[in-house]
Amino acid sequence: QLQLVESGGGSVQAQESLRLSCVASGRTLSTSAMGWFRQAPGKEREFVASINWSGSVTLYTDSVKGRFTISRDRAQNTLALQMDSLRPEDTAVYYCAATHFWSAANASIQLYDYWGQGTQVTVSS
Repeated sequence: QLQLVESGGGSVQAQESLRLSCVASGRTLSTSAMGWFRQAPGKEREFVASINWSGSVTLYTDSVKGRFTISRDRAQNTLALQMDSLRPEDTAVYYCAATHFWSAANASIQLYDYWGQGTQVTVSS
């Protein structure tokens, strides 16, 4: 059974940076697309970024383009999200996710089969 464990969340001031990490165990994800989603209080979970199986293609929601960078290490079975120039509206619980059948980067939450427990990111102004 695949397990995803996130780390790296915390509380920062606006314009500061954080780096989230996700470690997968239980099976290889070398052919799976992976992604980051977030959920703010009272809101639905939303797409943040995705990366294809090889790491050559990335996809971002408009609000984080130019500020966030998703990356993966297939050999280590890890996923990362570098978040720069953070804003108060980035405050949310961030979730790492992986697909079982899809190799292409995608923003559709329904295509992700595996989820981490989430890590809190709080940005104050």
